[in-house]
Amino acid sequence: MSADHETGRTRRGAEAGPGDEQAPSSAVEPAHGPPTPPVADPCAVYPEMRGIDCEAFRLSPQGLSPEQRAEALRQLYEHESRQKATFLGYQNNLRPRYAEDLGRFLDYHLNNIGDPFRGSRVTTNVKWIERAVLDYYAALWGARWPHDRLDGESYWGFVLTMGSTEGNLYSLWSGRDYLAGRCLLEEPEAERDVSRADGSGERRAASQRLVYAQAPAPAESPNAYAPLAFYSEDTHYSIVKAVQALDIRTFYEIGATRYPNDNPLAPGRPWPREVPSVGGPGGPGVIDIAALARLVEFFASKGHPILVCFNYGTTFKGAYDDVEEAGNVLLPILRRYGLDERKVHCDPRRPEKYDVRTGYWFHVDGALGAAYMPFLEMAYHSGKIAQRGPNFDFRLPFVHSIVMSGHKWIGAPWPCGVYMTRTKYLLRPPSVPEYIGSPDTTFAGSRNGLSAVVLWDNLARRSYEDLVGQALYTESIAAYAHRRLLELQARLGQDLWVARAPLSLAIRFKAVNPELEFKYTLAVETIYVEGEKRTYNHIYAMEHVTAELIDAFIEDLAQPGAFPEQETAVPPPPSDGSAPAPRGRGLHVPHNGRGFRD
Repeated sequence: MSADHETGRTRRGAEAGPGDEQAPSSAVEPAHGPPTPPVADPCAVYPEMRGIDCEAFRLSPQGLSPEQRAEALRQLYEHESRQKATFLGYQNNLRPRYAEDLGRFLDYHLNNIGDPFRGSRVTTNVKWIERAVLDYYAALWGARWPHDRLDGESYWGFVLTMGSTEGNLYSLWSGRDYLAGRCLLEEPEAERDVSRADGSGERRAASQRLVYAQAPAPAESPNAYAPLAFYSEDTHYSIVKAVQALDIRTFYEIGATRYPNDNPLAPGRPWPREVPSVGGPGGPGVIDIAALARLVEFFASKGHPILVCFNYGTTFKGAYDDVEEAGNVLLPILRRYGLDERKVHCDPRRPEKYDVRTGYWFHVDGALGAAYMPFLEMAYHSGKIAQRGPNFDFRLPFVHSIVMSGHKWIGAPWPCGVYMTRTKYLLRPPSVPEYIGSPDTTFAGSRNGLSAVVLWDNLARRSYEDLVGQALYTESIAAYAHRRLLELQARLGQDLWVARAPLSLAIRFKAVNPELEFKYTLAVETIYVEGEKRTYNHIYAMEHVTAELIDAFIEDLAQPGAFPEQETAVPPPPSDGSAPAPRGRGLHVPHNGRGFRD
């Protein structure tokens, strides 16, 4: 019988030959009994991946033979290499250079569990590297650094194990509790209870006990601790998911149910589900600040705290909200209704004590733009480019939090990123576990320390000058791709809906056939523009994209059948012009324009 020479386990696909001894049953069957058989062939049920033999990757209790494993890994390598060579459709930098220096760390457990700025009993952590990365971005984003837990104006943050979705979740969670008047208080009876338990022989763990306290809303302002979320129609779907998961009400939900005829943007008409973008779905993708201001004023006048999510590099259009201009417009409104600064009384036992908090929380989802636009700004100030993006970072005193993805413009080999806020906005954690020796201040608890090493290595190898050069390169490639697509549009004599937002690395156009979509890994988005249904693709000009790849792409698009006909008709609205009223929490979550696809 063919067996692994190290473990003696029988390998899948090996057949017993004459004279082979039968292995003991305990060697081939799990101690708890035989494995559960499938009810259907997985390879017939699951989606097919072109060029991949599903059977080659199926696992069994016997494992795979060395030859089978090598064949599966060969297919994996060829697939990834093939798709990488023509990858255009997503904001991922596919030019990582980490294997030679960092490959050896794959055999180590790097766990940055707990707070980045506190020690840990898990001694294989690399928190000092994480802190170096955080300091780098604190300086880049105009924050006060280094972190000092006694200095509320200094920054606090952590390296994300997930991408910016984790940071968005954490920010909205923090913003929700901050605006809802929630505080964590130390329970004074904890030590007394432990002492009593010790005397009676019960459990004696003396862990710190913290309890949530909710500030009571004043009688004259019942909505004082009922925050509402605002985000544009071009916002990433993770914000929509976070709002739903965290049970945060949106302005649409409250407006449509409590004030159905009072839409401040169009009285008597249905409420918009999100803040409109300038020019609507066919526009450049930036939030309409005038519309945002009118919506915020309506709800601020009713006492609601305001939670706004801005985008700095929208998912599909790569557009940059003007966070500075929005803040300058909104702050006078918030001040008018006492939401610029307010006292929050958390502890009923000590009414003289209170927190001073803003009645708003401004979060910047800079998954793409926060990583490279600072370097484009440096290029602008040195006269190397004629335009720069709007301010978005902690130089603006009204920004509460920023998130950035490390696997996008930077080029980490897996999702990761950075979350950052000011120390004064960090709510105390719900637990201080003695077990790990660190406050549980982050979202995930255990965090991937190798992500911090990858980000550190990337930044250690490149100077500001190098990164300015990379920013200028990607900007020039985006401009080149845009020009080539416009030339193709003229050459074919048909409207390909080619568009690019200012300084965006994304160029969108009419959707191509499925073969080209797969070859170039193209994203798909269906939107409605001036009464017409349109399905788009887009490409992103990242560091790995070359002019030669763009040229090859354009030649493929020039072939017959590259752009299939689309059904652009839109179903007519109800004859009475009405819109269905929301019937539950889920109805405020739109899928169109969010990157969702069945």
